[in-house]
Amino acid sequence: MTIEFAPFFSWPILAVLAVLAVILAALAFWRGVRGATLRTLALAALLLALANPTLMQEDREQLSTIVPVIVDRSQSQETAQRQQQTDEALASLNDRFSRYPRIETRVVEVADDGDTDTPSTKLFTALRSAISDVPPARIGGAVFLTDGQIHDLPNINQDLGFNAPVHGLITGRPDEFDRRVEVVKAPRFGIVGEEQELKLRVFDDGRQGGGNAQVTVRMNGQQIATLQMRPGLETPFAFTVPRGGNNVMEFSVAELPGEVTTANNRAVHVIDGIRQNLRVLLVSGEPHAGERAWRNLLKSDASVDLVHFTILRPPEKQDGTPINELSLIAFPTRELFVEKIKDFDLIIFDRYKHRGVLPILYYDYIAQYVNSGGALLIAAGPEHAGEDSIASTPLEQVLPATPTGDIHNAAFYPHLSEAGQKHPVTRGLDGSSQTPPGWGRWFRTVEVAPPQGQTVMEADGDRPLLVLNRQGEGRVAMLLSDQGWLWARGYEGGGPHVSLYRRIAHWLMKEPELEEEALTARAVGRTLEATRQTIGDNPGSATIRYPSGRTETLAMQEAGPGQYRVERRMEETGLFEVTNGEFSTLVHVGAVDAPEFKAMISTEDTLRPFADKTRGLVTRVASGDSVSLPDILPVRGEVRVTDNERMVIRLTDESVLRGINTLPLFAGFAGLSALLFAVAAMWWREGR
Repeated sequence: MTIEFAPFFSWPILAVLAVLAVILAALAFWRGVRGATLRTLALAALLLALANPTLMQEDREQLSTIVPVIVDRSQSQETAQRQQQTDEALASLNDRFSRYPRIETRVVEVADDGDTDTPSTKLFTALRSAISDVPPARIGGAVFLTDGQIHDLPNINQDLGFNAPVHGLITGRPDEFDRRVEVVKAPRFGIVGEEQELKLRVFDDGRQGGGNAQVTVRMNGQQIATLQMRPGLETPFAFTVPRGGNNVMEFSVAELPGEVTTANNRAVHVIDGIRQNLRVLLVSGEPHAGERAWRNLLKSDASVDLVHFTILRPPEKQDGTPINELSLIAFPTRELFVEKIKDFDLIIFDRYKHRGVLPILYYDYIAQYVNSGGALLIAAGPEHAGEDSIASTPLEQVLPATPTGDIHNAAFYPHLSEAGQKHPVTRGLDGSSQTPPGWGRWFRTVEVAPPQGQTVMEADGDRPLLVLNRQGEGRVAMLLSDQGWLWARGYEGGGPHVSLYRRIAHWLMKEPELEEEALTARAVGRTLEATRQTIGDNPGSATIRYPSGRTETLAMQEAGPGQYRVERRMEETGLFEVTNGEFSTLVHVGAVDAPEFKAMISTEDTLRPFADKTRGLVTRVASGDSVSLPDILPVRGEVRVTDNERMVIRLTDESVLRGINTLPLFAGFAGLSALLFAVAAMWWREGR
């Protein structure tokens, strides 16, 4: 309650009047005038009325004390024990704070940021956001309910934005330990067939000693090694990149009984296999129009080392020209098909027939090369149906189609078979979706008996045109026409010969993207996308195993011929396993080196410096099989002493003004009565 003045005249005028009043009063007292005292009181009352005093009373409401409660809901908290402790501790906190009407809690639950690929626990960021609209004087303290794994710790000397205690309630148990494995250093690319090296490390957090740890290494799902590693020490591991494209390496360390979690017992590293220049042997039986199409395609690829021979002078051709006058070189059959045959990634016979250039035994060497993992492509012409066909040699044992001896000469549109619409070699070829296909016609095919493997392209009358087959560990493809060059020349608009020829070659060389039956998965941000490639029927559902150990079964939707897909945005991050039937694959969602998985044991050390500085308390909530929290101690004024048993909360003195009540002291009848009383008293005294 205060008194304020709102004078009717300015203060200088009132000051002059006050001086005159003082002079008059002094003269009256000096002269001994009757009623001088009353005159002085009347003048004072008049001056006070002119000053217009007002009695003011503020209506204020006491503000509550804000206490932010930051609850850690990150992945490191997702063990059953910590989740239960967190839920019970939060319920107990809310109950205890509810006993203090002047304390208002702001509970903020902090999960992993779904918009980032690098999950981490950012509790101090959440704290700053929670109190951004509150004056610092109203903050009575901050409570963190966490396992202590916090990744946005500010500098200890940094201002937190308030002057109040910071308390830490730690979930988990003090005797926790956890084992994890990390890829410390590894190449992102590697030459196929060459040895590479990476470095691993096993960590036993919260535990000393324990002996060696067994680490199992898998490459593309196949176990390739078992390592005995000393925890804490880097261990080199040498391996060979088996194929081009993505190669997924998985490292799993044997779990320890009683460890906090097994989510970080596996690590994954993806290495892209790069083929050195592919060595392709192209043997053309004779010069013909389609020979250049194969040669131009292979020569245009900088990653292909092409060895091309064309038989211009077969042994049976004797025209009397002396050998020393010929500009031709002898066909190095022994060097190519005996000594260096294993150096080739692909052998192509283009309209080749058995004419004595290759000894009959060499065909058997080629068959062995295929069965041992080699690749063979037969681009057949009319000679394949004749008596000198290479199908009549020991090579027959690896060929998927046997010629009947007939040649079909008629115009036709090559088209995809039912299997070819799903097979990755021919699926989606430009123009294949039309009827007839949007490409030019061919005019000749070699008739064959019902072939083995998959017939992915057909001529008219459903005659086999392109046959693909797996033979032993290798692969064989047969193109039963020599008319592909018409597409290369643009006849009737041409056709997708480049795509077709390249896909055939890459399938023969076992490129993973062209496998008929495959399950692949990739992560796009926090979205997991799994694709099942098949030439069969619907493969059914996919089972996803989360890093936390739980599983989920999702139906795969058809995304196109021979492709089924499932997509799901993941709340968790880490290593996921996707399974469909006998196929399984691994994919890592989020950053591989995310802080959330580097340390999983609970700790008091991260928050203790902040608690010590602000005179707060850090304690564990677990007490045996139950949860026990410290008491709350509200205090007024600045907290100067640390209480090791209770959480001190500084109560605020802040209030908000709701209104002001004013009462003019000399207004209305009250002021008039006071003046009349003073004048009347003065008149009465002077009239005696």
